[in-house]
Amino acid sequence: MAKVHVVFRKEDIDETALTDGKIAVVFDILLATSTITAALSFGAASVIPVRNAEEAREKSRLLPNGSYELVGEYEGRTIDGFHSPAPLFLQKFCPGKTIILSTTNGTVAIRKAMHANHLYVGSLLNGPALSEHICQRHASETIVAICSGSSGRFCLEDFYGAGYFISCLLQNGVSARDLSDSAMAAWLFYEKYKTENAGKTVLASSRVGQWMTAHGLERDIDYINQHGALSVVPVFEKTGLGGEIHDATRRSFSV
Repeated sequence: MAKVHVVFRKEDIDETALTDGKIAVVFDILLATSTITAALSFGAASVIPVRNAEEAREKSRLLPNGSYELVGEYEGRTIDGFHSPAPLFLQKFCPGKTIILSTTNGTVAIRKAMHANHLYVGSLLNGPALSEHICQRHASETIVAICSGSSGRFCLEDFYGAGYFISCLLQNGVSARDLSDSAMAAWLFYEKYKTENAGKTVLASSRVGQWMTAHGLERDIDYINQHGALSVVPVFEKTGLGGEIHDATRRSFSV
């Protein structure tokens, strides 16, 4: 069966090690990976994760006018000329569009992990669907759950999200004996706070959650905290645009 490990911050990603047949799953619960999952569920054609606003604008010049939307933040502030990455806001313009997404942490983590054998995006919204997909297709491969963190700092909500994902893996046949100490710690933390009410406390009490609440985004926290509400399986595919994330349940992939 698969071995499972957790990385606490994007700065701790060993990009070389990921190329050795690893399955990477990136978590940025507040907000990027939840935003990506939500955007695909709202009908976005794909999401292009980029490292910064400049790269986002470069990618946009390669796409037809009207086919994309620029979405992003830097250090918590919506980038000038971009839409806010708050998931509930995205419902207005996602259908059929390519979302070019730039965030301080999550999209950077995705780009750092892009050379893994296969790369997925995880959130509380899609834990069961994602774990089932991975267990069916990668039963013997090492899974690395990557917590994005925030500007070099550990994030409680990402650790919680990784723990939920690991709980879902265990329900799909992964053995607790195959968890590294970091994976075991994330799972045990999630088990202590696994109800949605307790999960809301974890998210809202985190540093980023407190910031979101102070800026009127409590409804987005409630949305993000819906454990297993979506069947979306966001998978990263290398393309001519450098890489796009699609819903694996909508397309045929060799993953």
